[in-house]
Amino acid sequence: MKQVQWGIIGCGTVTEVKSGPAFNKVPNSKLVAVMRRNGEKAKDYANRHKVSKWHDDAQNLINDPKVNAIYVATPPDTHAEYAIRAMKAGKPVYVEKPMARNYEECLEMNRVSRETGIPLFVAYYRRSLPGFLLIKELVENDRIGNVRYVNLRLNKPFMEGDLDPANLQWRVIPSISGGGHFFDLASHQLDYLDFLFGPVIKINSIVKNQGGKYQAEDIVLANFEFKPGTLGTGSWCFTTDPSANEDVLEIVGEKGKIIFSTFDPIPVKLITSEGEKIFKYRNPNNIQFHLIQSVVNELTNTGKCVSTGESAARTTRVMDEIAKNYYT
Repeated sequence: MKQVQWGIIGCGTVTEVKSGPAFNKVPNSKLVAVMRRNGEKAKDYANRHKVSKWHDDAQNLINDPKVNAIYVATPPDTHAEYAIRAMKAGKPVYVEKPMARNYEECLEMNRVSRETGIPLFVAYYRRSLPGFLLIKELVENDRIGNVRYVNLRLNKPFMEGDLDPANLQWRVIPSISGGGHFFDLASHQLDYLDFLFGPVIKINSIVKNQGGKYQAEDIVLANFEFKPGTLGTGSWCFTTDPSANEDVLEIVGEKGKIIFSTFDPIPVKLITSEGEKIFKYRNPNNIQFHLIQSVVNELTNTGKCVSTGESAARTTRVMDEIAKNYYT
């Protein structure tokens, strides 16, 4: 493939800045078509982003001869369906995270990818962001010695769309999202830890709904162990007062620790016996730029992408395992 000509299925909010514009900024890449079930909104998106074609039917976009790669940016309940349709049509797929609603859907997506020989990538873009690559470098260069454990804490108040049972946002409707905010936000964190330390091999957890505003979980406590023996603990609560807001991930080693944030672009802090060191970094304007570039590089045979269907499926497996007792 000399040039990747993208079509977007689901040109909603996430594509406005985070991803959509990046497809035209990466060399050998161009956004040529978009699709949304509401044709007027698809047309409006195409006009604003100077995209030559728009569709209101996903299959029409998949069949579009000008499109040779598909970005699926719909809610998770249609990720598997559209990705599988695109791969069976011979077109590589880049799908939003989480990869699907559950591990079973991920396995089916990967099975189709293997059988068709068509690549499948997932938008876990922290694997390619400068600050997160810096953290990986600090760990691998032994700046904190052997890692003892990881601790992450994420506290957030009720979000817009959480409080009206008749008009809930899709992120807290398990039949659409797979779960609640944990499945949406913790997926980034757990995937990044997989990137740093490899697969999780042991899990125990407590999952509850304390706020009573929706069916999905709203608090999760989990302990886990990675393949090399590194331990981890995490707490996620989405019903706290704003004064309790917290987004902290600590990696504690025998010679020091690294402190950073998953979602707030604050400097990375390295603390050792030699003192404290601060590392500043800058994210791209379009947060998915570097990962999209690596996808294009693989499709044009000039590099490899670090976030695939196989790696992303592991993250969904971990989330399913953490929450399994809540949803059975």
